[in-house]
Amino acid sequence: MSEVRGIDELINGLVRDVPDYPKPGIVFKDITPLLADASAFARTIDALCAPWIDADPRVDKVVGIEARGFILAAPVALALGAGFVPVRKQGKLPGVTHSETYALEYGQETLEIHQDAIAAGERVLVIDDVLATGGTVEATVGLIRAGGAEIVGVSVLLELGFLRGRERVAELAALRSLAQV
Repeated sequence: MSEVRGIDELINGLVRDVPDYPKPGIVFKDITPLLADASAFARTIDALCAPWIDADPRVDKVVGIEARGFILAAPVALALGAGFVPVRKQGKLPGVTHSETYALEYGQETLEIHQDAIAAGERVLVIDDVLATGGTVEATVGLIRAGGAEIVGVSVLLELGFLRGRERVAELAALRSLAQV
């Protein structure tokens, strides 16, 4: 694993604000400049993996939340020797699913996971790009628990502290954000 000190400054320096996207009044956090920088992207993946790399027992599955969470979760899963499971917006998965509807800062959304994607008792790490109001993480945790799996942690690239999403998922003791704004 490469050095992860200073990861918060790196992330905050490369994630750009896009005002009024996707709706007026929302400031979208665009992670594409971070992803385009190979070194920064590698350091970010290392930092997301760091707490879990030597976990005993190990992580069985890494769940990535649509859509930018996929980009981060897949390489984390590979690095941890775990399977990758996507959590998608309603109607995007072809098999039988569990679904969960939640409120977000600018509307409502429904997420789904294949019912057979995670087995009871498996240890699951959730990865996403941004923790905002906490609704997406809360819904994803509900989906994973519906399958009987254990949530070992949630790691996000960036936490929007002013939206207080951490409070909404306070029961998750292992909630880690690499950077905050």
